[in-house]
Amino acid sequence: MHLRNIHRYGYDFQKLTVTHAELEKHLVKGPTGALTIDFSDATSILEFNTALLKHHYKVKYWRLPEGSLYPPIPGRADYIHHISDLIGKGIKTGLDIGCGASAIYPILGNNIYDWKMVGCDVDNESVAFAKKNTLKNDAIEIRHQVNKGNILKGVILEGENYDFTICNPPFYASEEEAVKANMDKQRKLGTYEERRNFAGHAGELWCNGGEALFIKRMIKESVAYKSQVGWFTCLLSRKQNLKKPVKQLEKLKAEIKVIEMSTGHKESRFVAWRFKN
Repeated sequence: MHLRNIHRYGYDFQKLTVTHAELEKHLVKGPTGALTIDFSDATSILEFNTALLKHHYKVKYWRLPEGSLYPPIPGRADYIHHISDLIGKGIKTGLDIGCGASAIYPILGNNIYDWKMVGCDVDNESVAFAKKNTLKNDAIEIRHQVNKGNILKGVILEGENYDFTICNPPFYASEEEAVKANMDKQRKLGTYEERRNFAGHAGELWCNGGEALFIKRMIKESVAYKSQVGWFTCLLSRKQNLKKPVKQLEKLKAEIKVIEMSTGHKESRFVAWRFKN
């Protein structure tokens, strides 16, 4: 994890349960006898993340619709810290593309670095929940992307400027692909069940073409907003999806950075690009 990520030193589950009592019923003892949770259980993850937000980030209200994606707070915080390294200190304004119901990047970005944030999403329910989750924070605005065919168009308004964009695009190309990956993971963990046992739905976990097509479309659109955005960034979970967007950006003569990240056993990276003029 990033050196400034407070979660790199582990979790004090006893303190977390004092802050968020609902977490206590999900605590189990790990192989060493230390308290932990079942990280394969979606409800446990939800309560754990809620506890982290309340304890470390002073978030008093955070609700998600049933069946939605429960974002891992430590990994999301890592992306925020690496963005800070990229854009430098000072008052910054960021745009979260696909903020989801959790609005987690706007919440963390504002809480950790006092950034002003705009979050957008195509899903009506997600937008409604994101607005409730950020209702009392004047530094965060949530917008509805009404055209599912657009990523930046219709969200970045005329005369607006952003220091960066942040984006965690849908990973899979279809629900079937997401379910298959989940089953494979269960088999490796020895917890195989003939059913889907993870949270998330269309627009959060899968979209047409998955993350590979998403970043391709985002790069294409970004050219029109090169004078309004300092750094465009987009997460890529699969390393094999990195080669094509880098080539696409090289053809556009963009400045490119690939930032590697690691949380626990999971490795990921985000691509950052900007245009010289």
